[in-house]
Amino acid sequence: MGTLYLVRHGQASFGADDYDQLSARGREQSVRLGEYWRERGLTFDTVFTGTLKRHRQTLEGIVQGLGGLDTPVQAVPGLNEYDSDALLKAIHPMPLPKADTPELFRHHFRLLCDALAQWMGGTISPQGMPDWDTFSGGVHQVLEQVRHQHSGGNVLIVSSGGPISTAVGQVLGTSPEVTIALNMRLRNSAVTEFSTSPKRLMLQTFNTLNHLDTAEHRSWATHA
Repeated sequence: MGTLYLVRHGQASFGADDYDQLSARGREQSVRLGEYWRERGLTFDTVFTGTLKRHRQTLEGIVQGLGGLDTPVQAVPGLNEYDSDALLKAIHPMPLPKADTPELFRHHFRLLCDALAQWMGGTISPQGMPDWDTFSGGVHQVLEQVRHQHSGGNVLIVSSGGPISTAVGQVLGTSPEVTIALNMRLRNSAVTEFSTSPKRLMLQTFNTLNHLDTAEHRSWATHA
């Protein structure tokens, strides 16, 4: 039996022209996670990431903290995040105000949750996005590869909240509403663990930030 570690990327650049870029805090979170694992002697036999910049940059930070990585990295488009802008435009064609207050931030994510539910239910088809079955199928394909080919070792996946919550939903058999709720709760650089065997994947932990659980690092926890 092995362990699959799914890591949500470090803090990206919410509200900036290019969200797909780690912030300075996001880089610190990623390096700290690698340091935490190095301190505990954790190594990885297989590594997967999505193909987005924030995935690559997060892995680079983890590797820096680990002190190196000898394992080849497989970049898989099926681990990429959904397009939140396309989802929002599918239900709210007019431009939204910049989410620079707590009220506007909450409004932004209420709309996103509504759009996700409609996309998952097949009632909207956001421009440039796959349908829900194709998106979730890409996540399922990676999980099956882990189960059949890498179940005996430590596997690292660096991805985003959408694919990670989808993976948890598939393993637990959750409803779309619960999968969306899980998605909204995932924190930056958080770790979710599955135990792996050729027969099944089993959830062990969800959305943990053990690497930030010190007086020095607790203030580093972020969500967006």
